Amino acid sequence: MGGESTIRTAPRAGASKGPAGGRTGQVLSGLAVALGLALFLGGFVWGAIVYRPYTVPTSSMAPTIDAGARVLAQRIGSGDIHRGDVVVFTDKTWVSNAPVVKRVVAVGGDTVACCTDGKLTVNGKRIDEPYLADDGLAELQDFPSVKVPEGRLFLLGDERSGSLDSTAHLTDAARGTVARSAVSARVEAVVWPMNGMLEQATGFEKLGPLSAQGPLRSMGLMIVAGAVLVLGGGAYGPVAKRLGGRSRGGAEPARAS
Repeated sequence: MGGESTIRTAPRAGASKGPAGGRTGQVLSGLAVALGLALFLGGFVWGAIVYRPYTVPTSSMAPTIDAGARVLAQRIGSGDIHRGDVVVFTDKTWVSNAPVVKRVVAVGGDTVACCTDGKLTVNGKRIDEPYLADDGLAELQDFPSVKVPEGRLFLLGDERSGSLDSTAHLTDAARGTVARSAVSARVEAVVWPMNGMLEQATGFEKLGPLSAQGPLRSMGLMIVAGAVLVLGGGAYGPVAKRLGGRSRGGAEPARAS
């Protein structure tokens, strides 16, 4: 037995049975995961409170919103409606028990008409509408001037030649206008297909302020930041363990005895 030699493996230098990355790293990674979860879930909860999803069934808002598109609309009150907004409203004289999506082109006190040199006019001012199709369809729906009563709205579809909008209800008692109180939300983005945020209707700025954009971008940043923190914090332990193993190297054989 005395002539036999024994080979033993020496323990790796600095080996520890504790968690990889050290106590400070583990605490920081745990905080990152907790903060990330709070941001991620908070963004979705905030969105569920502020926004509602809708499906637009027709092409009356094309090319801004195509038929079958899924949109997110911010819940708003009647005092938060401005010219140029794409809004969701319900009016039984238009459609029974179904929301309608149209663009507000005039508010109470305005006089709206079409068309002068192919453009919509509000209070005698021609409105530039770059969101309309380039095929001239906006010029096909001439209608006489309408004075919008206080507390009401005049709405058009972006596909002017085929949209059943205020121009299709000019013979009604309200001359095609809709009550502000009928509006429940303002469309802010097309999420399917992913066309993104609607552009502001800057052509109406000459008549007054436009609506401020809602918090949708902030919610998106919260969700993305939360996801990054959760993934980063969760990956800290395995990465630290792998890097620590590489820095210590492999086992060293002991001398024969």
